[in-house]
Parts: sequence; C-alpha cells; structure tokens
Amino acid sequence: MPSSLSTESKIDTAKTIINTVGSIAAAVMVVRSVSQDYLPPEFREYMYLGFRNFIYKFSTHLTMVIYEFDGFSDNEIYNATQLYLSTRISSNIHRLKVTKNPNEQHINVAMEINEEYTDIYNGVKFIWSLVSKKKPTREYYSFNEDSGSTRSDLRSLELTFHRKHKDLALNDYLPFIIKEAKKKKQNEKSVKLFTVEQKKSYSSYKTWTSVNLDHPASFGTVAMDTGVKEMVMKDLDRFLERREYYRRVGKAWKRGYLLYGPPGTGKSSLIAAMANYLNFDIYDLELTDINSNSELRRLLVATANRSILVVEDIDCSLELHDRVVAEGAKGVAKKSQQGEERSKVTLSGFLNFIDGLWSSCGDERIIILTTNRKDKLDPALIRPGRMDLHIHMSYCTPSAFHMLASNYLSITEHHYFEEIENLLSEVEVTPAEVAEQLLKDDDPDIALSGLVEFFDVKRKENEKAKARLKEEELAMKENEKKPQEDEKDN
Repeated sequence: MPSSLSTESKIDTAKTIINTVGSIAAAVMVVRSVSQDYLPPEFREYMYLGFRNFIYKFSTHLTMVIYEFDGFSDNEIYNATQLYLSTRISSNIHRLKVTKNPNEQHINVAMEINEEYTDIYNGVKFIWSLVSKKKPTREYYSFNEDSGSTRSDLRSLELTFHRKHKDLALNDYLPFIIKEAKKKKQNEKSVKLFTVEQKKSYSSYKTWTSVNLDHPASFGTVAMDTGVKEMVMKDLDRFLERREYYRRVGKAWKRGYLLYGPPGTGKSSLIAAMANYLNFDIYDLELTDINSNSELRRLLVATANRSILVVEDIDCSLELHDRVVAEGAKGVAKKSQQGEERSKVTLSGFLNFIDGLWSSCGDERIIILTTNRKDKLDPALIRPGRMDLHIHMSYCTPSAFHMLASNYLSITEHHYFEEIENLLSEVEVTPAEVAEQLLKDDDPDIALSGLVEFFDVKRKENEKAKARLKEEELAMKENEKKPQEDEKDN
C-alpha cells in the first residue's frame, strides 16, 4: 500500500513539473511573439544580450568562435580544424558532408552544419560544433579566381570547454590541430604543375594556373648514374631537415640546382622525380612570357611554400648572360637590343628574386635551372648560394642503361648487355635515344639487337658532325686571318 502511494506521488510530481515547464514554455512563446511584434529590434537585442550574460555568469564553460573568413582572407585555424575533424569523425555523428573535387581521387568527409563532435586532448574534453548564420549576401573576390563567389551565410566553428583549460586550448590544442592538418594535407595532396596564364578582366594580369602532375618518374625509375642519383636524394633529405639551421645562420630556406647537359639526358624526368619524391608542386616559369621585373616579382611571391620553381633552358629564355655588349673600337657599352625586344626582365632583377631580399618571402623552396650550354651562362647566375648544386646530366651510362632495360623490357640480364656497355663507352647516345630504341619491340632480343645496330648509325652521325664542326672551325680561322693579311699588304 505505501509503495502504491509513493508511485502515485511521484506521478503527480512529474505531472506538476511537466505542467510547469509547459506553462513556462508557453509564456516564453507569448513573450517572444509580443516582443517581435511590438518591441523595436534594438530593445530585443538588448534583452537577449542581458539574458545571455545572466546565464553566462553561472556557466563554467568558455566558447571560442572561429569564423571561416578573416575579412577577405581564409582563416587558417578554420580550414585546419575542418581538415583535422574529418579524420576524427565517429559513429556518434548522424549527418556528414561528403564532397569530391574532380581533380582529386579521394572523397572528402566533413561535419555538417549544426552537428557536434567531442574531441579528447590530454584528457580534456573539447566540444566542436559547426554553426551557420544567415546574413545579407556578400561578395568575396579572390585575385586568383575568375570571378567573385557569393555566400548568404556566415559559417563558424565553435569550440566549447571548461574555462580553466583556456591556456591549454590556445597554446597546445589549436597549434596541435594546425600541425596535424598540415601533415594530412601534405600526405594527401596531388602534386600540381603550375604555369603562367594571362587573365582577362578589367585589368589584364598574369597569374598561375595548375593541373595535376601525373608524371610517373621516380628515383627508382629515372635513368641516370646511380651515384649521382643517390647524391641528389641525400641532398634533398638534408635540405628538408635543416629548417632551424637556415634560420640560425640567417639564410633563406631554399636550395638551388643547376641541371646541365645535352638534350635528351633526362633533365625534365629528374625534376618530376624530385617533385614526386618531395611531394612538392612545380611552378614552371617561362621568362619570355614576363614583361617586367615587377610582374616577375608578383608571380614569384604568389608561389607557395614547399614548391619547386623551374626555369628550363635558361640560356635560351633570356639573354641573361649578355649584360652589356661592346660597340665600336672605343668599347662603348650598350644594352642588348635583342634582349630588350624579347623581354624587359633583367639579369639583376632575376637574381634579386632568387637570391636577394625577395627570396626570403617563403620557406622550403627549391629553384631549378636547366641548360644545354652551361658555358653560355653568366657566372653571377650560377655561383654558389644561387645554384648550390650543379648536376651534370651526362650521356647514357651503363647503370642508366640497366635501369632503362629494367623499365622498358623488365629484364636485368641479357647476353647483349656486355656488348652494349662497351658501345656506350665508345659512342655518345642520350638516355632518350636508348629508350626510343627499346620501345620499338617488347621482345628483348629484337629490341636489344636493334639498339646495337643503332649504335653503328649513331657512330657515323657523330663522326660526320665532328668533321662538319672541324670544317667550320677551320673556316672561322681562315676568315680571321684574311683581315690580318690585308692589313699587312697595305
């Protein structure tokens, strides 16, 4: 009997609580409706702020609001958190946002609006929520985009935690998120190839445009001398590990490589292998497309960290080695007219951007210059500190041939190998020429025998080229002697 009375008492109490809550809710709805209809917006906002501040006085929690944009710029913390949380999504979340970029291979997963996620860091509970507030349409313009994009909402991430952990959140947790996001972004990103493109707008300008670099080259497949290959890999690894060293000695964190050698020796393949090895984007710069030093400066400042800037055939891109030319017997100097017509970029301007003050506007960057004629370059361009490592891309060597045979024919031994190695020491052929012969047939016997025959053809071509070059040198000497002989006769 007492138990039944106790049960009825509890039921009556629950009904009373429910009725009270219902009455309060109804009263709140009436007050809200009346305030919206009769009170001015300023007064309603004042009441709301007062009520919120009253509630906050009894709260032990702190909320940090991280907006998506800081003015017209992206908020790094917002983007990093989005990337970080995408790896922490658990089964407790009921709604997810799933996207995929046409240029990416993986599917992106992120929190949906008004969802919450609880993260535990060093034993402390941090609650994340994605909030979207409607606002008047506002346009955001980006200098690197074709047109402005409109957004009718203001998105933010809200981080809620106990007040006593504020220092932990600011000094440890958020920096940890940024670091983890950078690591994830670097591991998942696709290597891109950037080229300069002319944009048409109210003011014409040049900017970088990119495509995915799907070049399969790697240090395991590139055909070059094994010792040189290992040296390059060790140099790259050493460069990546020396951030604090560069900062301590007061140098910009960059590295310069000069690749020189005949056409077809694999300079472009080595650059692609370096990019794939480091997971760095490539910025391919054609100097003849640049109209001025200021335009060059703007483009170089726009390159990202952890990237490779490439200027191929630097000896042909500009007359950088001809700072002045002699004119007349008095030796009056003037600027190269050909250089002025081709471009207004100067040697001093270019050097300032790869080794001057502007070179410090970024970290972890590699600059690569390629040339077929190293002797034609100005010594100021290739001195240590600008081009730190000079890599000679030689004609095909036995180790490079073995790599090509493995890549193209999937063999490591063959009875033709010894004969071909002897021919490589006698006849100068490029790795590209050897690869072209190996591509002609899948049968190793046929492909290698064809390569042996090619050596004989190449030997004859080289002998003719040498004879022609010798005749040209003799003709030049004869032309030089004639004026001297004429002077003597006079």
